[in-house]
Amino acid sequence: MTLSLIHVQPATGMVAALTATGGVAVGGYVHHAWRGLGACATQGLVTNPWYPEGIRQALGQRCTAKEALQKVIRQDSGASRRQCLVMDAGGQAAVHSGSDNVAVVSAELRPTVAVAGNMLADERVVVTLLQTFLALTCANPDEVWTQSVTPRYHDGYEAHLLETLVESLDTALQVGGDARGTRSAALRIESFDTAPIDLRVDWDDDPADALRALARRVRAPAFSAFLASLPTH
Repeated sequence: MTLSLIHVQPATGMVAALTATGGVAVGGYVHHAWRGLGACATQGLVTNPWYPEGIRQALGQRCTAKEALQKVIRQDSGASRRQCLVMDAGGQAAVHSGSDNVAVVSAELRPTVAVAGNMLADERVVVTLLQTFLALTCANPDEVWTQSVTPRYHDGYEAHLLETLVESLDTALQVGGDARGTRSAALRIESFDTAPIDLRVDWDDDPADALRALARRVRAPAFSAFLASLPTH
Protein backbone atom coordinates (compact mmCIF):
# COMPACT_ATOMS: atom_id res chain seq x y z
CA MET A 1 0.00 0.00 0.00
CA THR A 2 0.76 3.62 -0.34
CA LEU A 3 -1.63 6.22 1.02
CA SER A 4 -1.18 9.91 0.20
CA LEU A 5 -2.84 13.26 0.84
CA ILE A 6 -1.96 16.49 -0.93
CA HIS A 7 -3.24 19.96 -0.09
CA VAL A 8 -2.79 23.30 -1.83
CA GLN A 9 -3.89 26.68 -0.48
CA PRO A 10 -4.28 28.87 -3.60
CA ALA A 11 -4.53 32.09 -1.57
CA THR A 12 -1.02 31.75 -0.12
CA GLY A 13 0.76 29.26 -2.37
CA MET A 14 1.29 26.90 0.58
CA VAL A 15 1.51 23.22 -0.36
CA ALA A 16 1.52 20.13 1.84
CA ALA A 17 1.92 16.41 1.22
CA LEU A 18 1.52 13.38 3.49
CA THR A 19 2.35 9.75 2.68
CA ALA A 20 2.49 6.34 4.39
CA THR A 21 3.29 2.84 3.16
CA GLY A 22 4.16 -0.71 4.15
CA GLY A 23 7.66 -0.41 2.67
CA VAL A 24 10.74 1.48 3.73
CA ALA A 25 11.52 5.20 3.29
CA VAL A 26 8.31 6.40 1.65
CA GLY A 27 9.32 10.06 1.96
CA GLY A 28 12.22 9.61 -0.43
CA TYR A 29 10.14 8.30 -3.29
CA VAL A 30 6.48 9.22 -3.29
CA HIS A 31 5.40 12.76 -2.50
CA HIS A 32 6.69 16.02 -3.92
CA ALA A 33 5.53 19.53 -3.00
CA TRP A 34 6.38 22.83 -4.70
CA ARG A 35 5.17 26.06 -3.12
CA GLY A 36 3.22 28.20 -5.54
CA LEU A 37 3.03 25.36 -8.09
CA GLY A 38 1.32 22.31 -6.59
CA ALA A 39 2.16 18.77 -5.55
CA CYS A 40 2.11 15.15 -6.62
CA ALA A 41 2.29 11.67 -5.16
CA THR A 42 3.66 8.94 -7.43
CA GLN A 43 2.87 5.49 -6.09
CA GLY A 44 1.15 2.25 -7.12
CA LEU A 45 2.26 -1.31 -7.77
CA VAL A 46 5.56 0.20 -8.97
CA THR A 47 6.22 3.90 -8.48
CA ASN A 48 7.72 5.95 -11.30
CA PRO A 49 10.40 8.30 -9.90
CA TRP A 50 10.52 10.27 -13.15
CA TYR A 51 6.93 11.49 -12.91
CA PRO A 52 7.64 14.38 -10.48
CA GLU A 53 10.07 16.22 -12.77
CA GLY A 54 7.68 16.05 -15.70
CA ILE A 55 4.75 17.13 -13.55
CA ARG A 56 6.68 20.01 -12.04
CA GLN A 57 7.71 21.27 -15.47
CA ALA A 58 4.14 21.06 -16.72
CA LEU A 59 2.72 22.88 -13.69
CA GLY A 60 5.39 25.55 -14.16
CA GLN A 61 4.08 26.01 -17.70
CA ARG A 62 0.60 26.70 -16.27
CA CYS A 63 -0.80 23.29 -17.13
CA THR A 64 -3.71 22.07 -15.04
CA ALA A 65 -3.29 19.04 -12.80
CA LYS A 66 -5.13 16.92 -15.35
CA GLU A 67 -2.95 18.14 -18.22
CA ALA A 68 0.26 17.62 -16.24
CA LEU A 69 -0.77 14.11 -15.26
CA GLN A 70 -1.70 13.15 -18.80
CA LYS A 71 1.67 14.32 -20.09
CA VAL A 72 3.64 11.90 -17.91
CA ILE A 73 1.20 9.02 -18.35
CA ARG A 74 1.40 9.23 -22.14
CA GLN A 75 5.17 8.79 -21.95
CA ASP A 76 5.03 5.79 -19.61
CA SER A 77 4.64 2.29 -21.04
CA GLY A 78 4.06 1.00 -17.51
CA ALA A 79 1.26 3.40 -16.62
CA SER A 80 -1.09 0.51 -15.82
CA ARG A 81 1.07 -0.18 -12.73
CA ARG A 82 1.03 3.39 -11.45
CA GLN A 83 -1.16 5.46 -9.22
CA CYS A 84 -0.44 9.17 -9.35
CA LEU A 85 -2.20 12.05 -7.64
CA VAL A 86 -1.57 15.64 -8.78
CA MET A 87 -2.83 19.04 -7.60
CA ASP A 88 -2.15 22.35 -9.31
CA ALA A 89 -1.71 25.84 -7.88
CA GLY A 90 -5.43 26.51 -8.17
CA GLY A 91 -6.24 23.55 -5.94
CA GLN A 92 -7.69 21.33 -8.66
CA ALA A 93 -6.72 17.65 -8.49
CA ALA A 94 -6.41 14.74 -10.90
CA VAL A 95 -5.64 11.08 -10.28
CA HIS A 96 -4.54 8.12 -12.38
CA SER A 97 -5.04 4.61 -10.99
CA GLY A 98 -3.76 1.99 -13.42
CA SER A 99 -5.62 -1.29 -13.88
CA ASP A 100 -2.72 -3.43 -12.62
CA ASN A 101 -2.66 -1.90 -9.15
CA VAL A 102 -3.50 -4.18 -6.23
CA ALA A 103 -6.89 -3.72 -4.55
CA VAL A 104 -8.17 -1.98 -2.56
CA VAL A 105 -7.54 1.04 -4.83
CA SER A 106 -9.35 4.27 -4.00
CA ALA A 107 -9.20 8.06 -4.36
CA GLU A 108 -11.22 11.05 -3.19
CA LEU A 109 -10.70 14.45 -4.80
CA ARG A 110 -12.01 17.73 -3.45
CA PRO A 111 -11.05 21.35 -4.19
CA THR A 112 -7.65 22.06 -2.56
CA VAL A 113 -7.30 18.62 -0.92
CA ALA A 114 -7.21 15.06 -2.28
CA VAL A 115 -6.32 11.55 -1.11
CA ALA A 116 -5.39 8.37 -2.99
CA GLY A 117 -4.32 4.88 -1.96
CA ASN A 118 -3.69 1.38 -3.21
CA MET A 119 -3.26 -2.05 -1.59
CA LEU A 120 -5.41 -0.70 1.24
CA ALA A 121 -6.72 -2.85 4.06
CA ASP A 122 -10.08 -1.11 3.71
CA GLU A 123 -11.69 1.57 1.51
CA ARG A 124 -12.47 3.50 4.69
CA VAL A 125 -8.79 4.44 5.00
CA VAL A 126 -9.00 7.01 2.21
CA VAL A 127 -12.36 8.31 3.38
CA THR A 128 -11.21 8.65 6.97
CA LEU A 129 -8.00 10.44 6.04
CA LEU A 130 -9.80 13.07 4.01
CA GLN A 131 -12.75 13.50 6.36
CA THR A 132 -10.47 13.90 9.38
CA PHE A 133 -8.37 16.50 7.59
CA LEU A 134 -11.48 18.46 6.64
CA ALA A 135 -12.95 18.26 10.15
CA LEU A 136 -9.75 19.67 11.63
CA THR A 137 -9.18 22.47 9.14
CA CYS A 138 -12.40 23.92 7.78
CA ALA A 139 -15.80 25.24 8.81
CA ASN A 140 -17.81 23.31 6.20
CA PRO A 141 -16.45 19.74 6.16
CA ASP A 142 -19.79 18.08 5.45
CA GLU A 143 -20.49 20.31 2.45
CA VAL A 144 -17.00 19.72 1.08
CA TRP A 145 -17.43 15.97 1.42
CA THR A 146 -20.94 15.65 0.00
CA GLN A 147 -21.03 18.51 -2.51
CA SER A 148 -17.35 19.04 -3.40
CA VAL A 149 -17.55 22.72 -2.55
CA THR A 150 -14.38 24.66 -1.73
CA PRO A 151 -13.38 24.33 1.94
CA ARG A 152 -13.70 27.42 4.13
CA TYR A 153 -10.51 27.00 6.09
CA HIS A 154 -10.26 28.30 9.65
CA ASP A 155 -8.18 31.44 10.11
CA GLY A 156 -4.65 30.49 11.02
CA TYR A 157 -5.09 26.79 10.25
CA GLU A 158 -1.73 26.70 8.45
CA ALA A 159 0.08 27.33 11.74
CA HIS A 160 -1.20 23.96 13.00
CA LEU A 161 -1.00 22.07 9.72
CA LEU A 162 1.89 19.91 10.90
CA GLU A 163 -0.15 18.52 13.78
CA THR A 164 -3.26 18.23 11.60
CA LEU A 165 -1.48 16.04 9.07
CA VAL A 166 -0.12 13.74 11.76
CA GLU A 167 -3.50 13.38 13.50
CA SER A 168 -5.27 12.77 10.19
CA LEU A 169 -2.84 10.00 9.30
CA ASP A 170 -3.07 8.39 12.72
CA THR A 171 -6.87 8.31 12.54
CA ALA A 172 -6.82 6.82 9.04
CA LEU A 173 -4.34 4.10 9.97
CA GLN A 174 -6.53 3.06 12.87
CA VAL A 175 -9.16 1.88 10.38
CA GLY A 176 -6.72 -0.19 8.33
CA GLY A 177 -3.82 1.41 6.56
CA ASP A 178 -1.62 -0.90 4.51
CA ALA A 179 -2.87 -4.45 4.03
CA ARG A 180 0.70 -5.56 4.88
CA GLY A 181 1.02 -3.24 7.87
CA THR A 182 2.20 0.38 7.69
CA ARG A 183 5.92 0.90 8.32
CA SER A 184 7.00 4.31 7.02
CA ALA A 185 5.43 7.76 6.82
CA ALA A 186 6.47 11.26 5.80
CA LEU A 187 5.14 14.77 5.35
CA ARG A 188 6.31 17.99 3.72
CA ILE A 189 4.98 21.53 4.04
CA GLU A 190 6.18 24.24 1.64
CA SER A 191 5.32 27.89 2.23
CA PHE A 192 6.47 31.36 1.18
CA ASP A 193 6.22 32.57 4.79
CA THR A 194 8.15 29.92 6.72
CA ALA A 195 10.97 27.45 6.15
CA PRO A 196 9.97 24.06 4.72
CA ILE A 197 9.12 21.21 7.09
CA ASP A 198 10.20 17.80 5.81
CA LEU A 199 9.76 14.91 8.27
CA ARG A 200 10.39 11.25 7.50
CA VAL A 201 9.97 8.00 9.42
CA ASP A 202 11.77 5.44 7.31
CA TRP A 203 10.84 2.30 9.30
CA ASP A 204 8.79 1.92 12.49
CA ASP A 205 6.09 -0.35 13.85
CA ASP A 206 3.99 2.76 14.56
CA PRO A 207 5.03 5.37 11.98
CA ALA A 208 2.23 7.80 12.85
CA ASP A 209 3.34 7.92 16.48
CA ALA A 210 6.97 8.27 15.42
CA LEU A 211 5.96 11.12 13.12
CA ARG A 212 4.13 12.74 16.03
CA ALA A 213 7.30 12.52 18.13
CA LEU A 214 9.26 14.25 15.36
CA ALA A 215 6.61 16.96 15.16
CA ARG A 216 7.01 17.63 18.88
CA ARG A 217 10.75 18.08 18.37
CA VAL A 218 10.10 20.53 15.54
CA ARG A 219 7.83 22.55 17.84
CA ALA A 220 10.37 22.56 20.68
CA PRO A 221 11.54 26.13 21.41
CA ALA A 222 15.13 25.71 20.25
CA PHE A 223 14.26 24.17 16.88
CA SER A 224 11.33 26.54 16.35
CA ALA A 225 13.74 29.45 16.83
CA PHE A 226 16.13 27.86 14.34
CA LEU A 227 13.39 27.50 11.72
CA ALA A 228 12.24 31.07 12.28
CA SER A 229 15.79 32.30 11.61
CA LEU A 230 15.98 30.71 8.15
CA PRO A 231 15.38 32.76 4.99
CA THR A 232 11.96 32.09 3.47
CA HIS A 233 12.35 33.23 -0.14
